[in-house]
Amino acid sequence: MDLSDIARPPLPSGRRVVEPLDPQSLIAQLGSEVASTLSSALERVAVLQATGRIDRENLAALHAEIDLARRAGIMGQQVVRLSHGDVQLSRERLDLTALLREALRQRSREIDTHGIEVRQQFAGALVMSDATLLFSLLQTVLDWCFEHAVSRIDMKLEVKNWPAHAVLAVKFAHQQPDAVDSGAMPMADEQASELNTMSWRLLQQTAAVLELTLDRDELPGKTELQLEFPETLAPRVEPAGTTDFQETVSPTLSLQPLAGSHVLVLAARREVRNVVREALRSLSVVLDFASTVDEVQAQCAESMPDALVYEASLGGQRFKRLRSELLAVSPRLALVEISEEGKAVQVLNQGGRQFTSVGRDAIIESLPEALKFELARTA
Repeated sequence: MDLSDIARPPLPSGRRVVEPLDPQSLIAQLGSEVASTLSSALERVAVLQATGRIDRENLAALHAEIDLARRAGIMGQQVVRLSHGDVQLSRERLDLTALLREALRQRSREIDTHGIEVRQQFAGALVMSDATLLFSLLQTVLDWCFEHAVSRIDMKLEVKNWPAHAVLAVKFAHQQPDAVDSGAMPMADEQASELNTMSWRLLQQTAAVLELTLDRDELPGKTELQLEFPETLAPRVEPAGTTDFQETVSPTLSLQPLAGSHVLVLAARREVRNVVREALRSLSVVLDFASTVDEVQAQCAESMPDALVYEASLGGQRFKRLRSELLAVSPRLALVEISEEGKAVQVLNQGGRQFTSVGRDAIIESLPEALKFELARTA
């Protein structure tokens, strides 16, 4: 991650540069967050080394701490990318209400696991925006809320009459009532500093790139976020007897966020790895590489990826058995094969499962779209 990118001057011809961040401040914050989280994880590892045992609760906490440190690093990379302005935006007519519900649906297991209550009050709202980045923004809002909320999260989407702007309001308590010192009335900047984690920095930068209005109000122990969407569309009035609403919203395949997705690449040859790395650079995915089937098995046992990209030459019987085992554990695992030669892109069917195959000569131009398709299809 090259943090010097943040301080670069504005780029010509449509390259969007949002409000710059102080590189040193970002480095310090990222280092502090990662170090704090890993210090707690290290203490648990020390106990494990001393006793040789770890209970289920501490194992889950250790996993959560390591994952939080990993996500902070990923968010830091995304903040740099967005601040640099290296983002190509599209403008689509999107159903914001449907996107919100889909974001919550995808996080439903996390909500249940952590016992988080999310109260929803959503009015219908259509906006013009970039589908992938807007959905990533909504996921970042949830990341930030889940990181700090200690009680119920209230989410409300409404449309102001004039001007007709959709407004998403999110409220939650970030301190337990008995921990709030109402007599001392803590300073607003002290409260804000507790909430200005890397997820908040990413939220700020994403909203800026999308040209949304972002406000945050602080009360003792509580916070309220408001996102305003200037490009809100009036509902389209259809002729009597028609119900064709789907054409006004982005298709479901647009809903899967790519930034931060974990992609494991099985490739023995360095030249293939380099081409894959270059092809997927713009997607801001997290790439890991393996040279053998055994390495894939070991990495998946530690952390299941969202997608597996593999060379066809390594897809022998051992790999096929492993692939079946992985799909049994994670049916939503996306698969993309890299065939030995040519530029063909085709959909194959093996073992009752469809997946995309990309010719080795077409990696640069076709692998990103193939990966997007497979991640969206398995979402």
